[in-house]
Amino acid sequence: MAGRFDPLTRTAVRGGRTTVPAGTPPQPAGVHPPAGPAGPAAGARAREWASGQGVDLGLTLGPLRRGPGDPTFRTTPDGSVWKTSRTPQGPATLRVSLRRSTGTAYAEAWGPGAEWLLDGLPALLGAEDDPAAFVPRHRLLHASHRRRPGLRLTRTGLVLESLIPTVLEQKVTTDEAYRAWRRLVCRYGDPAPGPADGPPGLYVMPDARTWALIPSWDWHKAGVDAKRSAAIVRCARVANRLEEASAMELPQATARLEAVPGIGPWTSAETLQRSNGAADAVTTGDLHLPGIIGYALAGNRDADDAEMLELLAPYAGQRHRAARLVLLAGHAPPRRAPKMRKTDIGRL
Repeated sequence: MAGRFDPLTRTAVRGGRTTVPAGTPPQPAGVHPPAGPAGPAAGARAREWASGQGVDLGLTLGPLRRGPGDPTFRTTPDGSVWKTSRTPQGPATLRVSLRRSTGTAYAEAWGPGAEWLLDGLPALLGAEDDPAAFVPRHRLLHASHRRRPGLRLTRTGLVLESLIPTVLEQKVTTDEAYRAWRRLVCRYGDPAPGPADGPPGLYVMPDARTWALIPSWDWHKAGVDAKRSAAIVRCARVANRLEEASAMELPQATARLEAVPGIGPWTSAETLQRSNGAADAVTTGDLHLPGIIGYALAGNRDADDAEMLELLAPYAGQRHRAARLVLLAGHAPPRRAPKMRKTDIGRL
């Protein structure tokens, strides 16, 4: 019955829905004594955090995954989410799982940036989010909100980590962008620190200097045109200034990102939704989103940005959450044209 009323459509996947297996997660020893391994994996640092609010790991961390083959993100049968990051202290791998009966999150981290990731665990799981501020004013949003009480808006505190894959998604299909992200991270990133029995194929994204030094032919082989690669190089050269945006209010953070040529409203919003947990960072300039929201809330599949913003006006301060709940509901207009054709300029 759950599948009938909550279908896993491409629209829902775009809304950040990621399935996390309902396994029995390992628990760091010395943190919680019940059944589990005798101790944290070698070299791991551990932490537990009592969320007290029934966080859904798949919905909360799902927007950080860039496709099913993302080399920086994995889910495992034991109910854990594995995420790699390049923190200000260096590369790190985080494994986080949830004890559903108590709402307590258990985390282990490896690498030079392990402490930084563990310190940010509450924000990553939505501790700075305020879901009570959202008041549904449409029947569809009320139903979507009620069915997903564990949805929280994540905050990574890392701008470049979300900005670069978002630039890769400009003007191409998601499949093309995911392929480019996978190829570039696996070629220029670092193998993720962690236990030998961790998920295979995990990598940490390259540092800013490495992004700036990728040669033009490797961008081409990855299917990234000169416009997007140049924008990424410009971002990498001012990475430190961009990272400061993670501590700014939304208008100032948006202005900081959009000061870089090649970064517009669509890219800045998609980035700040993840790095800053910005509940009001509504995405404009999108090819499909206005039509999806217009169709879901007003039956108008031809809505433009102005009409979308008018429909979302009652949710001021929570417009990104409202848009996500529409996407998660999977209520998209039926197709009336073929999908955008996939291309691979790397073959040219």
